[in-house]
Amino acid sequence: MQRSIHLFERLPQIDASPAPANDGALSPVRNTPLVGLIRNSRSYHNGGGSGENGAKPHGASEDVIVTMPQRRSELADILSDFATRRVDCIAIDGGDGTVRDVLSCGAGIFGDSWPTLIILPHGKTNALALDLGIPTDWTLEQALAAIRGGNIERRQPLVITQMDNAGAQVRGFIMGAGVFTRCIALGQRSHDLGAFNAAVVGMTTAWSVLQAFFGNGDNPWRKGTRMHLRTGDGKDVEHLGGLPENERYLLFASTLKKLPAGLNPFRGINETLRVALLDNPSRGLLLRIAALMRGTASAATRRRGGHVFDGEDMDLELSGSFILDGEAFPAGHYRLNAGAKLRFVVP
Repeated sequence: MQRSIHLFERLPQIDASPAPANDGALSPVRNTPLVGLIRNSRSYHNGGGSGENGAKPHGASEDVIVTMPQRRSELADILSDFATRRVDCIAIDGGDGTVRDVLSCGAGIFGDSWPTLIILPHGKTNALALDLGIPTDWTLEQALAAIRGGNIERRQPLVITQMDNAGAQVRGFIMGAGVFTRCIALGQRSHDLGAFNAAVVGMTTAWSVLQAFFGNGDNPWRKGTRMHLRTGDGKDVEHLGGLPENERYLLFASTLKKLPAGLNPFRGINETLRVALLDNPSRGLLLRIAALMRGTASAATRRRGGHVFDGEDMDLELSGSFILDGEAFPAGHYRLNAGAKLRFVVP
């Protein structure tokens, strides 16, 4: 729940085999749902940490438990209290990073049996809300009306687990490594200039491609990152050249169906966990980046080092940090897979 990229020293620690704390809350247990609201006061549209907008949102009542944690460390106690009080819904008022923090901190409390989730997209980036078709001006009152109408979509978050410590996990929806980390850092600077959501994606993508295309060999935008990828059956992901075999240029993974700025690299791929991988920053491959981003790349383009594939899980050995929903986590050896289906309220 920070305003800029922060490199975590380790992944959050959870119970490796959490017992669902409120398995009866998967379906509403009251005529009027009891809602636990987690509001990130630092989110851009919540005052950005200025202390504004601290009151209950429109539509809140005595059936809404409002919390405003100032630190990530407070989330576990808040979610434990929600579980004890058997809330019917958890409303997350913030951006993608707030959703990541809540899902990661609550994994050891709710297991695979979360209450219905409401997203109030008030952050600088709201890719999950975009995927679910939730407008940025959606209110809690509208969400509660949608619940009564049975408007529910299911999504599965990415789960990234440390290979030698099953209790070290983080959950989110967009993960990247390699040059992706530079793109996110550039995106943060774009936020400071007033660009958000799809505008950030467009600006950072264009700038990154131009830097990589016209830069010389010493340009950091043309550097690879040491990483090793294996599919769930233990097979190495083929390297098609352009960089040393132990390096790749970009790794991107997501479980979202719709990405910002009209990106659709996973066109025609139906599995939940989907991965895009660039082996190198060759100019021949970068010239075809638009087709790769639209999901219309030719076989010739793929032979140049552009991979798009799916699977149930994947092993990653990363020498550099990876980004999950806007925040950096340390290098290491990880298992990547799709988590349990969660229920989200939609318009």
